[in-house]
Amino acid sequence: MSAPKVTALVEGSPAAAAGFALGDELVSLNGQQPRDVIEYHQLIDAARLEVVVRRDGAPLGRRILVAKEAGQPLGIEVSAAVFDRVRTCDNHCAFCFIYQLPKGMRKSLYLKDDDYRLSFLYGNFTTLTRFTELDAERVITERLGPLFVSIHATDPEVRSAMLRNPRGATSLRWLRVLLDAGIEVHGQVVVCPGVNDGAVLEDTMVGILDEYPELASVGVVPLGLSRFSKEPQMRPHTTEEAVRVLDTVHRHQELCATLLGRRLVFASDEYYLMAKHPFPAAAAYEGYPQHENGIGMVSAFAAAFGGDQTAAHGVRPGFFAWVDGAPPAGYRAPRNEPTPAGRLGVPVGILTGSFGAEVLGALLSGRSDAVRVVRVENRYFGGTIGVAGLLTASDVSRALAEEPEGHRYLLPDACLSKGTFLDGGTLGDLPRAVEVVPSDGLSLRRAIEGAAS
Repeated sequence: MSAPKVTALVEGSPAAAAGFALGDELVSLNGQQPRDVIEYHQLIDAARLEVVVRRDGAPLGRRILVAKEAGQPLGIEVSAAVFDRVRTCDNHCAFCFIYQLPKGMRKSLYLKDDDYRLSFLYGNFTTLTRFTELDAERVITERLGPLFVSIHATDPEVRSAMLRNPRGATSLRWLRVLLDAGIEVHGQVVVCPGVNDGAVLEDTMVGILDEYPELASVGVVPLGLSRFSKEPQMRPHTTEEAVRVLDTVHRHQELCATLLGRRLVFASDEYYLMAKHPFPAAAAYEGYPQHENGIGMVSAFAAAFGGDQTAAHGVRPGFFAWVDGAPPAGYRAPRNEPTPAGRLGVPVGILTGSFGAEVLGALLSGRSDAVRVVRVENRYFGGTIGVAGLLTASDVSRALAEEPEGHRYLLPDACLSKGTFLDGGTLGDLPRAVEVVPSDGLSLRRAIEGAAS
């Protein structure tokens, strides 16, 4: 087990006054070695702290005493979210995006996790196939919620076949345990055409209502396919299939609303784009419980762009939310520093993926010609990947190289983690200067106000 390392000190904090230094390894806190940042924050809440510190790689630790108020922030940022080993995933799903990554990326991006702690901290979805009684005891005792669980199918045989793991047939028993204990859990169904759509999806919707009605929400999302997928049975949805998925979700929303008083199940924005259906009204998303799963993002973005500050939801980096550069405090902490605004009174180009371009094109219709959408084709991943959160420096650079100099270019922060793209490129590698803008409609509106008319 590694020790948390000090990466930042708050000036004037108890930690700074006690003599901590950058790079210090926190070997123990009040005699305990924290397993993860969750336990770390519980330990540093104490009014009196005795911390054993290893400095500059010295074999022997030094003791530092800290006096502070109970619950007062210690004033230290640490290096990681998990200090013991991340629990890796032993499923082999044909639709897993990790298996669809190109070679040569950073090693951390290829790590498949199935760790409930990363689910709590970053919103990662876990299948619960590696969940244990000790895990359940900790989650329930410490009230570690919300958690996010991949369901995919309630039929045990279908689920185990999709996960390519026999434990997939039984691991949803832990979902029942968590719900019985009052833990907030959000579910997900990744729909693969010809595998768990059609009658299987109908059965899953019925099974969720029958067996897990206490779920806070369930997101129904399409599989993502990159050009590197080696699974011949995995393919994109047709328009007709997308329409049928929406029909199924809408029917079960009505049923859940009648029986539970809430819709419970929601379809991904991608399905409405694929089916060429209008998006539901904002109220239909019931507070956007699955916003970060791409459900209701368009509605929230449009409302915020129109001036509704209550709808200004940001966007996490999503699938790779916990790797390289992720704040140990979890997705609730900022990942990117804002960049200075450019000159007003000049044309503005908004960089986004193919999905975002379709949405923004409609929102900007009829506005100033000085504001335009710059559609960035995702050639790095290829396939069906069109979300802004998976844009890379190479693709953004190619798009910018064809754009005129002297304009302002706005880039959504969802594709960056501390200034770094998934392909390892940085803002400095781009051929034009860009402004990083929070990925919500209100921030975009403020950024483009004052553009040349």
